[in-house]
Amino acid sequence: MYTKLPKKRYAHTLKFLQTHIPAPAKVLDLGVRNPFSEIMEENGYTVFNTNGEDLDLIPELVKEYDVDVVTAFEIFEHLLAPFNVLREISTTKLVATVPLKLWFSDAYRSKTDMWDRHYHEFEDWQFDWLMEKSGWEIKGTEKWTNPVQRLGIRPLLRSFTPRYYAVYAEKR
Repeated sequence: MYTKLPKKRYAHTLKFLQTHIPAPAKVLDLGVRNPFSEIMEENGYTVFNTNGEDLDLIPELVKEYDVDVVTAFEIFEHLLAPFNVLREISTTKLVATVPLKLWFSDAYRSKTDMWDRHYHEFEDWQFDWLMEKSGWEIKGTEKWTNPVQRLGIRPLLRSFTPRYYAVYAEKR
């Protein structure tokens, strides 16, 4: 059905979510509905998504949902101030993934979509610090690579350099 989906990333993300938040659970998935929203539903989760609102301008939007967990899969790097959203989350559980900063590649920036940009690409310690400073205690983490099927130095480096960082945290 979805032939161009990032299968490895989605498989790792789902396994990480299931490890820390078993289904059934009500999930607020930050960001618009996407293929991973459907994957979560196919695996027993009830999923609500935000509707593309600018969470930098209205971070309190996340309080409008009565859920068991908030998920943020590759969302915080698009926000100027992820700290504000993290502080506003009222549920006590959070599962998030972020792209890690790669020393051999510039931060992602779409040339055609002015909203599709990474304001942050974190090192793991930076994201941990952001989580802790905004009131979360990290209970579990995992990293994985994102190899690409191309020839070259960067594709080779991507085969063993972690690109994604997953965090399960609980509110203090």
